[in-house]
Amino acid sequence: MVEEEMKKVIYANEKLNETYAIIISIVGIGLINAVAIIVATRNFTRFETGRQFATFVGLAPFGKDSGTCLKTPPHVSHLANKRIKALLTQAALCAIRHDEKLQRYYQRKMAEGKHKGVVLNNVKNKLVHIMFALVNSKEFYKKDYIRPAKQVAA
Repeated sequence: MVEEEMKKVIYANEKLNETYAIIISIVGIGLINAVAIIVATRNFTRFETGRQFATFVGLAPFGKDSGTCLKTPPHVSHLANKRIKALLTQAALCAIRHDEKLQRYYQRKMAEGKHKGVVLNNVKNKLVHIMFALVNSKEFYKKDYIRPAKQVAA
C-alpha cells in the first residue's frame, strides 16, 4: 500500500518520474532505495557531487593528521545518515550478486585481502557515483557499458 502511494507521487511529477526511472535502472536499486535517495538529495539538487552525498551518508572515509603526532587511519563519520547507508548496503549486496562488473570488483578487492566491510563500502560508493553521473547526464544504466579510451593529446 505504501509503495503504491510512493509510486503515485513519483508518477505525478515529471522530474521525479524521470529521476526515478534513471535510478532504478541501476542494478540493486529498487523503489525504497530510489525514493529515500531522491528525498535525501532533494531530487539531486541538494548535493553537487556524489562525493558530497557519500560523505553525508557516511561512505567517504577521512583520517586525521596533524603532521607530527596525531595520525589516525581513515574512517567514516558516525554522524552520517545511517538509514540511507543501510539501504545502500542492501543495494550493494544485491548489485554484487546480479551485476557482473561489481561482482568482479568485489571479488578482486577481497582477493587483495581487503576487509569485507571496506569493500562493501567501496561498492556503495560506486553506486552513489553511478547514480549522480547518470542523473546528471540523464542516461539509463547500461550493464554492458564500455568506457571509451582516453585520447592522448599530441
